[in-house]
Amino acid sequence: PATVTLSLIEAEYADKRRYAYVRGAAEPTAALLRDLGVPIEEVDEARIAYGDLSVYDTVVVGPNAYLLRSELRENAQRLLEYAASGGTLVVLHQGYGFETRGLAPYPFTYSRPHDRVTDERAEVRWLTPDDPLFHYPNRIRRTDFDGWVLDRGAYFFGEWDDRYRPLLSCADAGEAPKKGGLMKCEYGRGAYVYVGYSLHKQLPAGVAGAFRLFFNLLCTPGVGT
Repeated sequence: PATVTLSLIEAEYADKRRYAYVRGAAEPTAALLRDLGVPIEEVDEARIAYGDLSVYDTVVVGPNAYLLRSELRENAQRLLEYAASGGTLVVLHQGYGFETRGLAPYPFTYSRPHDRVTDERAEVRWLTPDDPLFHYPNRIRRTDFDGWVLDRGAYFFGEWDDRYRPLLSCADAGEAPKKGGLMKCEYGRGAYVYVGYSLHKQLPAGVAGAFRLFFNLLCTPGVGT
């Protein structure tokens, strides 16, 4: 029989801002958010290479985009310059190869095998509970990690430069806590966030907490904002 699932989501986002999305793997994040009225637009190769990125308050790079799109790798410095000038750059999980110098603002490495958390019910712990990312425009609570599907995340940072700050920790049963799933740093006058948690899987599944966290990521302020 045919079934329809309805998800009631109480979440806020800043609608007076302008957001960009760089698509990587085939997933519906940008289209899904636009259907909800979020002012987010996908940027093409020309905009990545030559466009004025400063018109956006936040640029989100989709899963594995750096690995799948050569023009993104070739223009990675433009995105870093965008962040340094006061923008917010949010990068969803990327696979091996993203450690290449020049793609991220500061050095890091993945573990071999990479750090991941396969249990979608694994307990999530706050490392920096006072960080604004957990308070605006939505207050992120432990219940926001309920109802996740498939996993918690993958390709968490294994080791990293001290300028990155880990914000959350979780692990599969019997394993050591993995702290590299949500990393944040200041970069120039802007902000850089790496997200290993699988938001791109949770949003299509209608997980309310994932929307709330994603909207907070869109509003992450830089130093100069």
